[in-house]
Amino acid sequence: MKINIASNEVVHFIGIGGIGMSGLAQIMNNMGFNIQGSDLNRNKNTDRLIKSGMKVYFGHHQKNLNKATMIVISSAIKKDNGELIAARHKKLPVFKRGEMLANIVALKKNIVIAGSHGKTTTTSLVANILEEARLDPTIINGGVINSLKNNAQLGKSEWAVIESDESDGSFLKLPITYSIVTNVDKEHLDFYGSFEKLKKSFCTFIEKTPSFGKSLICIDNDNLKSLLPKCKTLNFLTYGFDKRSNYQITNVRKNKNYSIFDLKLKFPSKKTANIKNIVVNLIGDHNITNATASIAIALNLGIKTSKIKKALKKFLGIQRRFTKVFSVGKREFYDDYAHHPTEIQAVLEVLEGWKGRRLFLVFQPHLYSRTSDLAEDFGRVLSHPKLHQCIVTDIFPSREAQMPGVTGKLIVDAAEAYGGRLDYIPDMNEVLKRVKQDLQPGDVLMTMGAGNIDRLGDAFIEASQADI
Repeated sequence: MKINIASNEVVHFIGIGGIGMSGLAQIMNNMGFNIQGSDLNRNKNTDRLIKSGMKVYFGHHQKNLNKATMIVISSAIKKDNGELIAARHKKLPVFKRGEMLANIVALKKNIVIAGSHGKTTTTSLVANILEEARLDPTIINGGVINSLKNNAQLGKSEWAVIESDESDGSFLKLPITYSIVTNVDKEHLDFYGSFEKLKKSFCTFIEKTPSFGKSLICIDNDNLKSLLPKCKTLNFLTYGFDKRSNYQITNVRKNKNYSIFDLKLKFPSKKTANIKNIVVNLIGDHNITNATASIAIALNLGIKTSKIKKALKKFLGIQRRFTKVFSVGKREFYDDYAHHPTEIQAVLEVLEGWKGRRLFLVFQPHLYSRTSDLAEDFGRVLSHPKLHQCIVTDIFPSREAQMPGVTGKLIVDAAEAYGGRLDYIPDMNEVLKRVKQDLQPGDVLMTMGAGNIDRLGDAFIEASQADI
């Protein structure tokens, strides 16, 4: 008789519509668990889950837990959430997403990708290479991979590729075989309290990589470079443009739609080797380093160079990562998930190469704490001379309660010191009116942010069609 350990469990996800929560829910559903969940509003993630046969409630109500035997919560769920209070009252086991993920992948060989920026792209690239090598990995990603049309996949092999979540410290609970750290930046200070504690957590993460695995570290990042000597391990290899890298990026050639580069491989007691003419369907130096991380992991797994190069060349990208959404009347609309000054700077550096186009940017800040902590940095990068117009909306709060005096205007005010002329328009309807009014044929409109700013594109299309 076959025994299904999942058959008696009804797992309820509070906040199931989040990208990380929806991915885990999808994996557990495919494993045989009875999955249900709730969220405040319907979105593309909940639509995918409903299509897969899962029950999704809209609104958080005690009655949603009638059949639940176990609860999973995201970091966005507050202690006063009605469902969470009811679960505690019923004495149901409650797990954070990171804890449940760690339990689910405990029997896998895990490639875990961590870092302040670039995790989703790097995870997608690693997954793409393993797919090309027919390793059939389990994939849990922070963005929808275009080739999968999903952010999660249950594979049949022993391998899993996982994007970690550092926001609540739960990434330290994940079992690791191989790891990648893309960078460390001032992020999630609302949880860690200080940048030093955040860096210490990353050091602990690197130290967790076992002797039979390896950690791949980008030493182009100054914070990581200074952190490595403090870590109690030497079981890592480095990658980047830095000449001291074990996997050094050289001979970069850039195109509007893709990048070409070489890699110089340098290891103790081994002859220097070169991999030439690597083509990846991504643009920007930051994406070249992301691709290099995926190459380094693949080479450590013994995947043939020809398979690696083929996978990178075929890569179809991720939703909300420099994504062209539409073109209307010779006006182009792009969307990007960038929500940190470093990420915004990376995207704007790419756009510097676009000649003869007026660029309009609408940025939606994400989290009150991040806006308060980094207002000056946001103001500096958004004062970029390439921008013809930059609009800052009000803050998407996600998991946070409103902080008195903290609005998008903090960023606009900070930009004045850098000569930036930003407009603070908190209301999305007014943003749409301004964009419709100012955008001319040949112009490019880009939205940025980790909230719901991507909906502006749909609204623009609807408004444009209504005018026809």
